[in-house]
Amino acid sequence: MRTASTPAHAVLERLPAVRSWQEDLYRDIHQHPELSHQESRTANIVAERLRGSGYEVLSGIGGTGVVGVLRNGSGPTVLMRADMDALPVQEATGLPYASTAHATDSSGNRVPVMHACGHDVHVTCLLGAAALLSEGDQHWHGTVVALFQPAEETGDGARGMVDDGLSRAIPPVDVALAQHVLPAPAGHVGTHRGPVLSAADSMRITVYGRGAHGSMPQAGVDPVVLAAMIVLRLQTVVSREVAPTDTVVLTIGSIHAGSKSNVIGDRAVLELNLRTYDQAVRSAVLDAIRRIVVAECQASGSPKAAEFELYDRFPLTVNDDDVTDRVSEAFAGYFAERFATMPAQSASEDFSDIPDALGVPYTYWGIGGIDEQQYRKAADAGRVAQDIPVNHSPTFAPVIQPTLDTGTQALVVAALDWLAS
Repeated sequence: MRTASTPAHAVLERLPAVRSWQEDLYRDIHQHPELSHQESRTANIVAERLRGSGYEVLSGIGGTGVVGVLRNGSGPTVLMRADMDALPVQEATGLPYASTAHATDSSGNRVPVMHACGHDVHVTCLLGAAALLSEGDQHWHGTVVALFQPAEETGDGARGMVDDGLSRAIPPVDVALAQHVLPAPAGHVGTHRGPVLSAADSMRITVYGRGAHGSMPQAGVDPVVLAAMIVLRLQTVVSREVAPTDTVVLTIGSIHAGSKSNVIGDRAVLELNLRTYDQAVRSAVLDAIRRIVVAECQASGSPKAAEFELYDRFPLTVNDDDVTDRVSEAFAGYFAERFATMPAQSASEDFSDIPDALGVPYTYWGIGGIDEQQYRKAADAGRVAQDIPVNHSPTFAPVIQPTLDTGTQALVVAALDWLAS
C-alpha cells in the first residue's frame, strides 16, 4: 500500500510502541469522562504526558485548557487541536470500560457523564502524535503546538482560550489542524474543501399571553395557541425564504406552556436550533425568526413583547482550500484507498474560533470509528441510520483499533507535510 519512504513513514515506524500505552490511556479517559469546564483530571493527564515527551507545557488556559510546545529549530509552526470534554449522557454501550461517572452540571443538577462524542479518541490520538513527533524529531524542523481544548460541547471553550491570551502564550502559528471521529468505517479518513461544519445557533423565545380560566377564553390571550402559530409559520422560513441551493435546518425542539388543562397560562417558552453554512443566510434566517415571532404576537394581541435569547452558538467551520488540498494529497499518498472526500457535516464545532483569532488557515477532517464489517453490513441492508450509533448517542463507542492508529497517523502525516518540507 505504501511504497515510498517519507518522513511520515519514518516517524510512524514507532507507532507500535505508542500503541502499547495509547489503548490503555483511551480506556482510562473513556471511563473517567468530565463535563465541559470540568476537565481537570484529563488536563492533568495531558500535561503529564506532554512533559514526558519533552514539551513545554502551559496549563490553565481558558480554565482547563492545556498547550504543549515543542521547538525543533527553524521552520513552520503547526498547531494541532483536540477537545477534551464529555456529555451529560448515560452510557449504554455495555463495554467493560464503560463510564459510570456522574457529575454536577452548570445548573446544579446531578447528571451521568459519557464520552459520547469521541473526544477521548481525539485526546489519545493527539497525545500519540505528539509523542511520535518528539521521538522522531530528526525527521523534521519547526515547532509543534499540541492544543487540548475544554468545553467544545458548550461552544465557548475555544473562545475562552483565545480570550485568556492564547496568542501571547504560543509562538506564531502557520497552520491549524483538527479532526473528529465520525460514524463511518474505522480506518478511513476524509477531507472536505470549504464549509465543512455548519454554524449553529440555539434560541430561547418567550412569548406572553394573558392568563384566564379555561372556561372563559375571551378574558385571556392563549400563549399555547400563539406558540402553535409560531411553530407552523416558522416551517415556511426554510421552504419559502431560503434558496433551494442553500442548506438550512431549523428545528423547534422544545415548547413549555401552561400548568393545568383548564388554565390558560400567561407565557410559553420555545427553544429552537438553527444550522446554516453561509453567514449571510444565517443572519437572514435569524432575522426572519424574529420577524415572524413579533408578527404573531401582534396578531394574537400579546400584552408584552417577546423575549429572545441566543445561546450555544457555534461558528461556521470553513476549511481553507489550499490547506485542505495539501492535506488531502498527503492523506491520499499515505492511506491510499482508505482516503476519500467526505460530505459536509451538519454538526457544529468551535475549533475555528482558534485559527480565526490567530489569523491562520486551517483544515478539519474526519476519521471513521465504526467496525468496518458492522458498517458494511448495515450499508448493504440500507440500515445505516437505524443500526449505526452516531455521536451523542448513549451507544456510540468507536472501536479502539484501527481508530486510534488512524487518528494518530492522520495527525502526523498532516503535520509533517509542513514540518518536513
